This record gives sequence, structure tokens and C-alpha cells, in this order.
Amino acid sequence: MSQIRLYRLGLVFAVCGVVTMLFNHTISAQEPKDWGGDLVFHTFSIAAVDPSTGESGVAVTTRVPCVGNGVPWVRAGVGAVATQASTRTAYGAELLDMLEQGMSPAEALATAVASDPVANRRQVGVVALDGRAAQHTGDGTSSWAGHRSGANYAVQGNTLVGPEVVEAVADNFESTEGSVRHLADRLIEALTAGQGMGGDSRVGRLQSAAVLVADPREGHSRRADGMTVQINVCEHPTPVAELRRVYNTISRTLGYRSLQQYSGPDVWQLKVILHALGYYRAGESPLESGDEAQLYTDEAIEAVDAFRTDQGLATALRGYVGPQTVALLWQQLETLGIADEIRMDLLETVSVRR
Repeated sequence: MSQIRLYRLGLVFAVCGVVTMLFNHTISAQEPKDWGGDLVFHTFSIAAVDPSTGESGVAVTTRVPCVGNGVPWVRAGVGAVATQASTRTAYGAELLDMLEQGMSPAEALATAVASDPVANRRQVGVVALDGRAAQHTGDGTSSWAGHRSGANYAVQGNTLVGPEVVEAVADNFESTEGSVRHLADRLIEALTAGQGMGGDSRVGRLQSAAVLVADPREGHSRRADGMTVQINVCEHPTPVAELRRVYNTISRTLGYRSLQQYSGPDVWQLKVILHALGYYRAGESPLESGDEAQLYTDEAIEAVDAFRTDQGLATALRGYVGPQTVALLWQQLETLGIADEIRMDLLETVSVRR
């Protein structure tokens, strides 16, 4: 697995919204109406780095739509920031700038908080690429708020069911340290662990989740900013589970779909029609129905693709047979005047017996 690079092409993914990387305090694009005048994210998140790869990332969820548009901030080769509670989005760029200038996370966060008149309402986590972390949880954030950090990560949360959420996220992330996995994969798993402990204490609100990862390694991203993973689930009944589904689907992780070989009478019907039209075993007469008669084989798939090509039907799926293809097959049989003959040949295969 270590040689597999799921993000070699640096694909950037977005679901149900666009994560807009803004470097000022005003959210102007793709802002949900529900955010209102004051930007508040009662949430839990993990900001982390992987020193072995240089990746930096943030995973977050909350019961407010489009959390990915305001809380997570990453910069390739620098670090990651999560800014939440009474959210000041400007912390993202400011803290990353200070890290890039050589300040430690503790120095950078102390500098930012010192000049903030409402720091008691903020919650911030920052991690540098060297693994050092710093956090701030103001005493005016919520009924329960807290944080925990360790080598390479910072976990923070507010308005949660209790400290067990933060502990679960941190413990899970620590347990995957040194594993042969991408940072985004580990972050989503850690977030899932926190969600499993109850997560956000509120109910009946819109819920969202997001994960951002940047990778400074050459060839891992098509983007100048090094972003490789950018999944923003703006609203979903189970957004953390949706993060996992999207990640597994786009990375094509084994298990994201069921693998099977199609078989059945409909496959035989398809072969008979393709044979009559000269696309499948044209030199064989009559068409023999052997052991693989009802199996959708590579030979049959190639025949379908040849027919579709001749009909000008493009598809990204080999052997795709949809309603349009079926209609065109019968249309060609009608044109040749053999449609009824083929229907007669196939009559037994479509009979219903009870």
C-alpha cells in the first residue's frame, strides 16, 4: 500500500458547496443565509500534520451548514488552523502567515489572541509542520468547551455532549500514527470516532462536515496552493459518514462499491441481438448457448462498445447498456426487418412461470 498514491493527480473534491479560500474576515461567496450576522460554529475539529509526508489538514463537523467554508484553513508546507466558536475567519490566514514567518504555534496564537477584544468567545487550534501545536478556548464559548493536543495534532470542541468527544478524536488519531494511510483518511476516521461519542450536543439543526488537506510534495497536486483533498458536505443528515463515503468513492478505495459479474437471461438476449446485427460472433451460426451464455463476458462488452461507437454514443463505462442503447438495438433490428424474428427467438427467455 505504501507505494500507492491516491492523490498523485491532486484532485480537489467538493460536495454540496464550494470551499472558498478567503484571506480576510468577511465571508462573501457561498455564504449560507443561516449564518446570520455573527459567525458562530459550535463544533469539534482536528487540525493535524503528517511529518512523514508533509501533509497538513483539518477535519471538522458542526450543526450549522457549510462549516468547511469558515473553520478549516491549511497551507502546504506550513501547517493547519481550525477557528471556531465565535469564529474569526481571519485567524486562518494570519496564523498561517506567522507560522510561515518562523513563529511557533504558541507564539503565533498568543500574538493573535492578545489583539482580539473578544478572545474569550473564540476557540482556535493551530499546528505547524514540525508537529508543534497550540490551542485557545475562551471561557465565554459555550456550556462545555475544551481541547487536547499532542504531537502533530490539535483537537478542539465546544457545545459538545462532553469531553469524551475530544478524547475520542485525539485517541483515535494517535492510534493511527505511523500507519500507511493518507492524512485525510486518518482525519475522517478520527472525526468519526468523536461523532460516535455523541458529538455536538444540539439536535434538530442542519449539520455539515468538511476535510481539507494540502500536500507540498511535487506531483501530488495540480494546484499552486498544493490542495489535494477538499470535501465540503454543506448539509447532510449524516455528514461525517458522507465525508467517508465521498472520500472512499473518489479515491476508489476497495470496498466503495460492490464488484460483480453480471449474468442472466437479459445478457443472453443482448448477445442474440448483437449477433443478429453482426457485432457478436458474426461467423457463428446459429449462436451457441454454452456455459457462458448468460454471462456478461469481455467479448460481449466489446461488442456492445463497438455498437455504441457506431451509433455515436460515448460513455465512460465499458459495456454500458442503458435504455437508449436498448432502443437503438431494436431500432436497428426493425430497420433490417428481423425484429419479429428475434422476438420469436427470445420468446422463451422472457416467459414468466409461477
